[in-house]
Amino acid sequence: MARNDGKLTVALVSEVFWEPDGSARLRARLAEAADRGADLAVLPELPLNPWHPASKEAHDEDAEDMDGERSRIQGEAAAEAGIGLVGGIIHRAADGTRTSCALVFDRSGGLRATYEKLHLPEEPGFWETSHYRPGSEPPRRIDGLGVPIGVQLCSDTNRPQGTQLLGAQGVVAVINPRASEERTLQRWKAVWRSNAITSCCYVLSVNRPHPEGGVIIGGPSVAYDPNGELLVETTDTLALFTLDAKVVEAARRDYPGYLPIHARLYADAWDEIARGDG
Repeated sequence: MARNDGKLTVALVSEVFWEPDGSARLRARLAEAADRGADLAVLPELPLNPWHPASKEAHDEDAEDMDGERSRIQGEAAAEAGIGLVGGIIHRAADGTRTSCALVFDRSGGLRATYEKLHLPEEPGFWETSHYRPGSEPPRRIDGLGVPIGVQLCSDTNRPQGTQLLGAQGVVAVINPRASEERTLQRWKAVWRSNAITSCCYVLSVNRPHPEGGVIIGGPSVAYDPNGELLVETTDTLALFTLDAKVVEAARRDYPGYLPIHARLYADAWDEIARGDG
């Protein structure tokens, strides 16, 4: 049964599941997380795909529709363990367009929400625009998992507007599955901390754990509270922590949380920039 005390215990799962034994390992890992008291498990970016953006060569079999095998495996694993799940696929739309898509399942395995990555790198080891296109919708609040959450994929966090938008929508936590190199960790940590403080919400991230395709992917799972305090930093495969909506409420009463957002003013200014770009 879902808790209703404003708290959510999250399992950060730094593991990928694209190998032949992946489905069985995923079920076992989610069962372990649920047995340890987790309400929600978070997987890295594209957890059931090899990291093929290591090269510019796209593979047709990497992509699927919303009812594809990888989506089904994740939903069934969540239902079997009785745990919410943030996973993902490369989604192929009816017109053939591909996007990197986060999937959010509830504890019954139902697909609660999706989110398509907006900001795609195109550089050595991360040739992502060669594999999929950016999404076309902003991040939105997701309910039904115990507390409201939002999702941003990997480099999306480096554009703070998305996190601030989710904070303004009242999310308690922004979840940031990623695939990044450990050598860039300090820059990521500065961004996560500032996003947590300025958006007054928890920010947490789970990385792919090992080098793939010659790319030195790796680095810890992290969790920051709304005051910018680092609560979790670990390379353990499974790490649990509990977030509390009351901490978010307090941060939004204190500085800088109580400052006005001026949404219309900024929206008009962004509209001017958008129109200027043609």
